[in-house]
Amino acid sequence: MRLAAVSLALAVAAVPMTAAAQAPALGQFEVKAYQVIPKAKTAVQLNSDSALARNLRRQVMVRLSKRGNEVGFSGGNVMKFDVTYVDLLGGSGGSIDRGPVGGIQDFQQPGSNPISQVPGVTIRRRDDNAPAKSGPTLRLNLTLYHVDTGRVLWAATASCVASASMAERAGESMIDTIFDNAEKTATGDAGCPL
Repeated sequence: MRLAAVSLALAVAAVPMTAAAQAPALGQFEVKAYQVIPKAKTAVQLNSDSALARNLRRQVMVRLSKRGNEVGFSGGNVMKFDVTYVDLLGGSGGSIDRGPVGGIQDFQQPGSNPISQVPGVTIRRRDDNAPAKSGPTLRLNLTLYHVDTGRVLWAATASCVASASMAERAGESMIDTIFDNAEKTATGDAGCPL
């Protein structure tokens, strides 16, 4: 029983490492063309719905139609499109600026011994001219499969560091790079804007 529990725990622990090892590095793209994207009608489905994801789905549909595919919301092939934007800095684009902590509140009476101000926190990058190696991240995953068989025909992933104001532009650049290299399995620079 213990052997089964230990082997199950090791198998579960190995899954995230395997998936992370397969993803391209930040700023890179990877296309896995198991076969050329067929010219059949293709539906592009979002895994998560947001304004950014809808705008980028529109760009994917434009690129598919330029390739000669009929696109729509149903079809013999489905392209799952996952747009993930993670900004752990809260949209600050690489720096955190906060004013003084504490101070006089509007509801305090004069002479009520208010809390003194504490200096604010300032965190900035030291090399503002160099491109960011980490920060707010936009990751795109596209998986094309046949509806009847469920077989994956084509897959692509790309990621870029992008502030919230640049996320859509970065996504469009990654989509252009992916579809410029869509015919064969390839890896390379994702075309991230500076």
